[in-house]
Amino acid sequence: MATAEQIKSLIRSHYSDDLERFYTLALQVASYEARQGHTALAMDIRNIVDAERKKAGPRVVIPFPRDLKGLVLTEEPSVPLTAMVMPTEICGRLDRIIHEYRQQNKLKSHGLQHRRKLLLIGAPGTGKTMTARVLAKELHLPLHTIQVDRLVTKFMGETSAKLRQIFDMIQQEHAVYLFDEFDAIGGDRSNENDVGEMRRVLNAFLQFIEQDTSDSLIIAATNNAKLLDKALYRRFDDVLYYELPDSKQRKALIANVLAMFQGPGLAWKKILQQSEGLSHAEIDIACRDAIKIAILADRSNVSGDELLQSLKEKQNTHTK
Repeated sequence: MATAEQIKSLIRSHYSDDLERFYTLALQVASYEARQGHTALAMDIRNIVDAERKKAGPRVVIPFPRDLKGLVLTEEPSVPLTAMVMPTEICGRLDRIIHEYRQQNKLKSHGLQHRRKLLLIGAPGTGKTMTARVLAKELHLPLHTIQVDRLVTKFMGETSAKLRQIFDMIQQEHAVYLFDEFDAIGGDRSNENDVGEMRRVLNAFLQFIEQDTSDSLIIAATNNAKLLDKALYRRFDDVLYYELPDSKQRKALIANVLAMFQGPGLAWKKILQQSEGLSHAEIDIACRDAIKIAILADRSNVSGDELLQSLKEKQNTHTK
């Protein structure tokens, strides 16, 4: 049965007319019962909550606390999965995450949880943020991006308290939550140069994410896996590694971005050589720069020379 604290919280939320909080707590009880092997009871509770939510009409989005404004960016992404140019393995694993989310009730009826805590690792511009946008779009959820580096810098000494507020929102507001630049708080606790405050912040995060029982997707993204504490990995359902695009992916990406602006007879061999070593984001920007040149020149096609020059400019930023 539900814990004493859960029962007391349910009663308090009922008498304070906090309907969304009541629903959230009821779903926490369902998750607890499912973990105890009481799957039939868990499903009954979830069905009751779903039915009552439908009667109540559309759910009101709960705003973030005022003192978190500026640290959390909210958007309604429009990027579909088909827009991603990624290795087959990454696309397959994202498909699995989406499929499990859509079939979560079936999994929960057997005492299982869908994949929803993800760690994304890779160089800047390789598709980590885009992955969060794609998942939010495919699952029809808002995307809340937590700017972890600003959270730590602005609130040193208060970061753990702010993290608690964020995880309270994760429980209350069903969405995709992206912890960007995650290594700012997920650094190795054995690092001699680390300060005690950051160890406490990481310990708090580990506790919050392990105790989280919401249906929201929690995504942590980092550019450097070597900086992360090893204890983090087992808190995530999936760890995805992102790399720079190979020649096949670069060609597909360039063709996707240029679309109707792609002129005939592009020198693909030269283009693929010039784009080698660039990230997805850098190639995307180079293509759009070339499109701008064509538009301002009143032309409907991008020339091969313009595209090569834009790619060369991106390459030059690596050598300076």
